[in-house]
Amino acid sequence: MKSLLTALTILLTACASAPAPSASEGKPMPERAEKSSANQFIKTDFDRMADVEYSENTQSLKILMLKLYKRNPHELAKSTSDSAEKMVDWVFDGALQHHWQFKEMQNKQGVEAIHLSFSPDYAGDRVLSFIVGLHTMLQKAHGGKNAFYLTDSIHPQSLYNVARNVEIAAWKLASSRKPNGELYILSNEFNAQERNLSFEREFGKIIGRTDLFAFMLAEKSQRLISRITQSIATAAFLPF
Repeated sequence: MKSLLTALTILLTACASAPAPSASEGKPMPERAEKSSANQFIKTDFDRMADVEYSENTQSLKILMLKLYKRNPHELAKSTSDSAEKMVDWVFDGALQHHWQFKEMQNKQGVEAIHLSFSPDYAGDRVLSFIVGLHTMLQKAHGGKNAFYLTDSIHPQSLYNVARNVEIAAWKLASSRKPNGELYILSNEFNAQERNLSFEREFGKIIGRTDLFAFMLAEKSQRLISRITQSIATAAFLPF
């Protein structure tokens, strides 16, 4: 069992967003900052894997936020005159100050924040509301925590549903348009000179990690996951 968990942990980190290695070296494993601390004695293998899955998904959201600001500098300008990098750092590292609640978004989180991103009446930073919505949705599915221990419990159905919600959010990002036909938020780019699918790939990493961990938890707890089949184009966000 331990070797299986080790292999699955490697699978979870395979989509990690570390810098690209040189041709002569393999991809480095993400380092867990608290790996040698006393905290590890009150963690199971599944808790450590939850740490990896949550941390890597957060890293993917940081990458997405930065890329979205680069494609949509007018959205960044609605929030700050600072660089996109500084804004991303403030959003993800300043949770103790803002608690993922922003008054310019009416303190909306989760699905409500994602919907706000594509509301024709919303004049605020659409990139901020989109990423805040995704992050707080993932956070809620993990019990509102970002580190996991023996006493913690994550429901696999919640993770599975959130993975479907990320799929829906990615579709909305790529297809939702203003009344004048323009996309609310630019992401993937298709033209004669460039075919940029990097956004789609990053969403795929989040969905893959979350699905994998959901199925692993279901197997461990012998819980069944209800697989919901629906068309992405007409799908409503699932409860989690």
